[in-house]
Amino acid sequence: MIKPIKIGLLTPYSGVYPFYGHHLMAGILQGLYPGTIKQNEIEFMPVYTQMGDPKSVLDAVNKLVFFDQIDMISGLISYKSIPDIIPVIESHNKLAFFFDMGEYIPYFNHLSPRIFYSSQQIWQSQYALGHWAQKEYGGTGMMVMPVYEAGYHLSSAFYRGACVAGAQQLALHVIPRDPSDIKRLNLDNFFNEIKKNAPSYVHAVFAGSMGNEFLATWRQSGFHKHIPLCVIENMVYDDLLEDIAGLDLDLYAAVSWSRNAEDKRNKEFVKRYESLGGQMANIYGLLGYEAGLALREVKSHLLKRDWASVMALLQKESVVGPRGERNFYPLSGFSLPVIDILSIKTSSKNIYKTVISQGNGLRFDSPDFKEIHEESVSGWQNPYLCI
Repeated sequence: MIKPIKIGLLTPYSGVYPFYGHHLMAGILQGLYPGTIKQNEIEFMPVYTQMGDPKSVLDAVNKLVFFDQIDMISGLISYKSIPDIIPVIESHNKLAFFFDMGEYIPYFNHLSPRIFYSSQQIWQSQYALGHWAQKEYGGTGMMVMPVYEAGYHLSSAFYRGACVAGAQQLALHVIPRDPSDIKRLNLDNFFNEIKKNAPSYVHAVFAGSMGNEFLATWRQSGFHKHIPLCVIENMVYDDLLEDIAGLDLDLYAAVSWSRNAEDKRNKEFVKRYESLGGQMANIYGLLGYEAGLALREVKSHLLKRDWASVMALLQKESVVGPRGERNFYPLSGFSLPVIDILSIKTSSKNIYKTVISQGNGLRFDSPDFKEIHEESVSGWQNPYLCI
């Protein structure tokens, strides 16, 4: 009897999306099996990685390799943790297939032929949104975000897009963290800055419930509908917007995937995921599904544990899924996403998302990002939304 393929799943803490690990696993299985899911071929072994810092990730990988004897390593990870685990993966001939939200523009000092990546690539939609906003409104925009969100490439990618579109400068307001109440969102100084120097547009970068709190406060301010508001992709996920739809919001966002996209493959994914899982299709389910599609292409080799063939095929193969063509090996260039610029209007009866423009992504090694890599060498170690 053939033993199931054991996949170790790195799972850092996320108070924003606590069940993302289940969504990843469900997506992988649904992508891997177009029909009935075979329960005896794949076995997941989740392991907790604290906040996803490099030491916790390395400890988890060592446990999975030496104690649990896994065949593959997967899960949610920050690029900051990759250098520490490459020696373990390579010296023990393991295959790794990691997930990330795209909070950092990829920059690989060392590429391992054994490591593959499935990313939401939020930095791509941030770049496209910055480019669109500057072209659309001109002048001097303003970015607003808490300290946590400021620690990634999210604002840098937006800024670079705006600069390419002609921006001479972009104001930045980082909301101080209140040590006595880290959930407190004090926007008084932000609104005072707007009163003194009204920007041509505002770009907000918030995670989780704090994003909804910002939108509620913005709606009550005198600036709603007077200053265009552009928000990061994760602030317009359907499950978050539903909680505040009754605020009658008007805003803009750039997205790399929409649950309601009319593409045939997307509709197939959403229908199957929601019928099998009984919950709304989401980005984590999508990322897992795309990885599952890739693993389906190499499944015969995977079940034989023919890692050389699996590795060689994944390095050059691409799949066509809900977001179009996707590939998973950095040297192949990563397929560039088509980004939709959305006008979003909410009401208690419905959420209306209208595509008003499109932006194209850039290669992660584009010269446009050279300055970001050279000047943003630090940053948070935990994966985005793992707070």
